[in-house]
Amino acid sequence: MNLSKYIGDKAFMKAAIMVGVPLMLQQLITGSVNLVDNLMVGQLGDAAIGGVAAVNRFYIIAQYGANGIVAAGSIFIAQYFGARNMDKMKESFRFLLNISIAIMLVFFLLVFIFPEAILGFFTNDPAVIEMGVLYARLVSFSYIPIAITLSISGSMRSIGETKIPLFVSAIAVLINTFLNYCLIFGNFGFPQLGIRGAAYATLVARFIETGLLLYFIKEYEFDFKTKIKELFHVPAALSKKIMIKAAPLAMNEILWAGGMATLFKFYSTRGPEVMSGFSISSTIGDIFFVLFGGMAAASTVLISQPLGANKLEEGRRHGYQLMGFSFILSFIFATLMFIASFYIPYLYQNISMDALKIAENMLRIQSFMFAIYVLNTQNYFVLRAGGDTKSTLIMDSAFMWLINIPLVAVLAYFTPIGIYALYIAGQSTDLIKLAFGYWLVRKEKWVRNLTHEEL
Repeated sequence: MNLSKYIGDKAFMKAAIMVGVPLMLQQLITGSVNLVDNLMVGQLGDAAIGGVAAVNRFYIIAQYGANGIVAAGSIFIAQYFGARNMDKMKESFRFLLNISIAIMLVFFLLVFIFPEAILGFFTNDPAVIEMGVLYARLVSFSYIPIAITLSISGSMRSIGETKIPLFVSAIAVLINTFLNYCLIFGNFGFPQLGIRGAAYATLVARFIETGLLLYFIKEYEFDFKTKIKELFHVPAALSKKIMIKAAPLAMNEILWAGGMATLFKFYSTRGPEVMSGFSISSTIGDIFFVLFGGMAAASTVLISQPLGANKLEEGRRHGYQLMGFSFILSFIFATLMFIASFYIPYLYQNISMDALKIAENMLRIQSFMFAIYVLNTQNYFVLRAGGDTKSTLIMDSAFMWLINIPLVAVLAYFTPIGIYALYIAGQSTDLIKLAFGYWLVRKEKWVRNLTHEEL
């Protein structure tokens, strides 16, 4: 059997690994440090970890909305890079930077002005809300730097530069961890600020991360690099062209993240320990879901760039090979996640045993579903790489809001089933999504050169 037909030859796999691994390492560092941060916040008790988890659920909606714009803009940057059109790369970068900042500004204002209302959506526990408000208002000031960071890092990765974002991210998360240790507990002569210390640590780290990326942009020559005075110079025709692709993608990301936040609310109906356990399992799970980030980077470079260079058959072949390659890798990550479920949750202190047991079992459920998650995600990346953003909207957030969320809502509010049955029911809908997503991929509307398309 010729496996190279399905997963690519050695040269292809090496290229995918070279592009994907730096982003995977970046996200692994971030995920590992987030776990350490979570462990430190966890020492403040269930209310603190629940409050931070609720705030972060809302932040993820903001981040995914900005990521939708960045992803769409990066597709154009990658394809224009393949076509060697430097002027359009610069204009595309300006567009995604301006719009992602605008999106994050809206979410900043919402969090800063209405933190109680946002937290009240997730829980009615006064202790959780009180802790969350202390964290939310401070950490909201990091939203604008995050938009700039996402835009620069995404643009760098779209042209194959993955080492600088990895380096900068590593520096930022190490600073965040050190400051968490200092400011949460009052170590090394710093004031003991508790949950506010966690917010200050995040804020400082985000500003340093953005500053470092701006330094590299200034000192190195990138094809998308632009002058500040030209920041708002984006032709209306190109803005319209990108927005046609970006709007469904950004809407999908916001709806998907909003859907995940809603599911978090539904699962939390089974008790405050579920809120803590779900948060812990999500933080630990992120360490293994780094595979998704690696495949996203590989898809942009190995699919979008050939399509932009009008090598349609090469881009099409790479799309299917990345699906096969990611499927093989998924079994390695799933095994590691299953093993980790026995140990990592119990590193948490001052968290109820019920919450830790819920985290353990949720991780095991995720490990059994991991290959399904990976294939669904790779279907999404393939569709996105060719600019078929309408299909990504249908298969991802539309599916979630029309099938997944109604099912979990009915089971959560109208049946007495326990958290594990509820969680498995929600996750099992991904099997239907897989069949539907692959059908969309097989239609091959994504095999297109966006740089040659007219409005």
